[in-house]
Amino acid sequence: MTKKIVYIAAGLLALNACKIENDIPYPIVEGNIESFAVEGQCAAPDGSGNQAVISTSNRTVTLYVDDTVDLTKLRITQFTVSSEATIQVDSSVCVDYSKFPTAGFETLDNTADTRVNFTNPVKFTLQTYQDYQWTVNVTQIIERNIDVTGQISSVIDTENRIAIIYVSTDTDLSNIQVNTMNLGGASGTVTPDPTTVHDFSSAQQFLVSQGWEDTAKEWTVYVYHSEGSTSTASIFPRTTSATISGNIQSGQTPVISYKETSASNWTELSSSAVTVSGTSYSADITGLTGGTSYQYQVAINGSTVTSESFTTAPATPLTNGGFEDWWSETTGSGRTLWHPGVQGENTYWTTGNEGATIIANSNSVPETEIVYSGTRAACLQTKWLTMKLAAGNLFTGDFQTDGTHGILTLGREFSAFPSTLRMHLKYTTSTISRTPTERDDWDYMKGQNDTCHVYIALTTEKIELRTRRYDIFNKRASSVIAYGEYQSGVDVSGSERNGYAQIDVPLEYYRTNVTPQYLIIVCSSSKYGNLFVGGESSTMYLDEMELIYE
Repeated sequence: MTKKIVYIAAGLLALNACKIENDIPYPIVEGNIESFAVEGQCAAPDGSGNQAVISTSNRTVTLYVDDTVDLTKLRITQFTVSSEATIQVDSSVCVDYSKFPTAGFETLDNTADTRVNFTNPVKFTLQTYQDYQWTVNVTQIIERNIDVTGQISSVIDTENRIAIIYVSTDTDLSNIQVNTMNLGGASGTVTPDPTTVHDFSSAQQFLVSQGWEDTAKEWTVYVYHSEGSTSTASIFPRTTSATISGNIQSGQTPVISYKETSASNWTELSSSAVTVSGTSYSADITGLTGGTSYQYQVAINGSTVTSESFTTAPATPLTNGGFEDWWSETTGSGRTLWHPGVQGENTYWTTGNEGATIIANSNSVPETEIVYSGTRAACLQTKWLTMKLAAGNLFTGDFQTDGTHGILTLGREFSAFPSTLRMHLKYTTSTISRTPTERDDWDYMKGQNDTCHVYIALTTEKIELRTRRYDIFNKRASSVIAYGEYQSGVDVSGSERNGYAQIDVPLEYYRTNVTPQYLIIVCSSSKYGNLFVGGESSTMYLDEMELIYE
């Protein structure tokens, strides 16, 4: 009877649709850039890797290139897009617009010409049933540096092609020793060889070419005496460590000492802990205590030139890391909806249970029997819920439903620097039996073992993931400061209580000079559960999760 009603309703809708002319709704197929690469691509200045950072939420691609390529005619070597998307680009930025591909490619066709002027951001339009505009930002890294014996500082004016070097007052301007003068970058050339030129009592001219240039341009170099300070210092404190950096006269080595403010004795860093490069130096102080006041000083030739204080970031504990607090409610559909946290308070953790309880009870719930410590643990189970696969999940952030899909906003305010995420885990895998019916390119995963997944990230902004567009967290996004993950495609058990295993997940810091704004932790009984891929009975238990500061 139910099926008959559905068929009749569908027929009436179809007949009614026939009355409407020129109003055929096109399916929503998002046009996304999946990979992007160019010649000369290199690592970002913050050391976060040489892969392009692709943001599907902002529709931007960000990457860096070295000084061997010409930014005005930079060749794209890889450009893959959603399977149904075609590519449109502004003809004015192309070297040969007629030969620019309209379809994505993994390797470059010999007949294609993908050279583009990237001196400014370039916009690409991906066309499906709708148009999606993307912006590609390319930044060229040209490391120009100067090191002269006795140097205090230098100014490099690329627009006017002038370099000014300041040296100590006791330096003979007619007998200058140039150690390095890369005015054209690491791949450029300078003529004559600057190390053979010594008399700078008057300005000297050099011919400078960059790595991709065939012709050289004239630069003028001045050397002056300086009456200013010969040393500067600044410090960036974290929770258990701090980085001191500054400028110093070339040829000198700073001596760095530190102590707790309340202590009487100073600790001197070994000379091997201090890195000096030309007129710059840096050093890491380790073994500090979170939330503690310290003093440091920098000495040159036995005289203290800098003495300052700093306070380390606190060792912030993880909220409800033992998963003891839960509360439940009955939804309008009569289902039981579980929430991690205390009712009436702002919850730190959340789940995608709200989406699952449209047609079934929660599949991310408190566990009272299989616990490691205390009275409760978290039980995350992957289930088939009539229409879609739902993975058991738990994350720091917020969730809202989007039809049968979900919108995850990842991140809770956080400004500390943990070294490790420690947790107690037990996992039973199952065979992957479900993939989205609309994505047959994922069918190859069927028959494989399902994989549990836990990851942690420190970021400068919240991250939004939408299951409707199959978003995956990008650990190399520009907002990610540190990242660590654990995954297993086999059963996991240990010798701890109730078969739990202690798992330590170290964080890799991509940048150590930026303070985090948000903490993201995501736990799932099926790694690709947000893509509706997994096994129907994969189960993960989590208990006593904590942040370690070492």
